[in-house]
Amino acid sequence: MDEREEFLHWFRTTWQSAENALHSGDPGPRFATWSEIEPVTLFGAWVSASGSEEVRQMFRRLGESFSDATSSSVELLAAEVSGDLAYTAHREITSTTVDGRPRGYVLRVTQVYRREDGAWKVVHRHGDEEITPDAAR
Repeated sequence: MDEREEFLHWFRTTWQSAENALHSGDPGPRFATWSEIEPVTLFGAWVSASGSEEVRQMFRRLGESFSDATSSSVELLAAEVSGDLAYTAHREITSTTVDGRPRGYVLRVTQVYRREDGAWKVVHRHGDEEITPDAAR
């Protein structure tokens, strides 16, 4: 398995499992997929944070607001690995409960990853909610 295939395996298993857990209210697995080495940044669809501790606080708050995810899928648009850095551009299609209300949404996401002690970690995430042409009218 080459380094790109290895990274994509991690993305489709470990990272995806952590996202599924977050959308069911458990931010713990997401902590394990994010770096604690600065700089760490989050430009989220609903919230933003800078610095490892601030990012983790945001994940805790998100975990408190999410529950009962019914579906979650990722459409990978692009990915590449170069040494100890990688990136993905993807869409996240999610149905979950947010603050007690069922909700479905699609996020357009770009993430940057760094290999730290042999493990991939997210160091930057930029996501925004995809607006369909019908919804924009």
